[in-house]
Amino acid sequence: MPKVLIVNGPNLNLLGIREPEVYGRVTMEEYLERLRRRYPDVEITFFQSNHEGEIIDRLHADGFDPGLNGIILNAGAYTHTSLAIADAIRTITCPVVEVHISNIAAREPERHRSFLTGVCRGIISGFGMESYRLALESLL
Repeated sequence: MPKVLIVNGPNLNLLGIREPEVYGRVTMEEYLERLRRRYPDVEITFFQSNHEGEIIDRLHADGFDPGLNGIILNAGAYTHTSLAIADAIRTITCPVVEVHISNIAAREPERHRSFLTGVCRGIISGFGMESYRLALESLL
């Protein structure tokens, strides 16, 4: 059975209520339920943290698992600030797909630069919550 880990960063625990005009009204739990129904033969694990070190620890813990098809990472604002997360991605052996719900290139200038894109297999940005599904498809 294929296995995929989804990792969300800071403030993404507020999906569904945080800036619904940007992020929509669907919670991550609701969307995970939809994904799991659509892909019943894929083991989808989820982790969210508002703390950079916890995200890095999770990447280290799972990123060397040869049975893991990949990691879908929405690092939130850490995308634009964290060399430490970029270094963790560079170190692990599992492919990582960077995901953003909004189109970061169409947002504030400080969100245009990603420290993660260059060390990820690819980036999917701007398709709302469906960005996660597209990333999942790319890993399968």
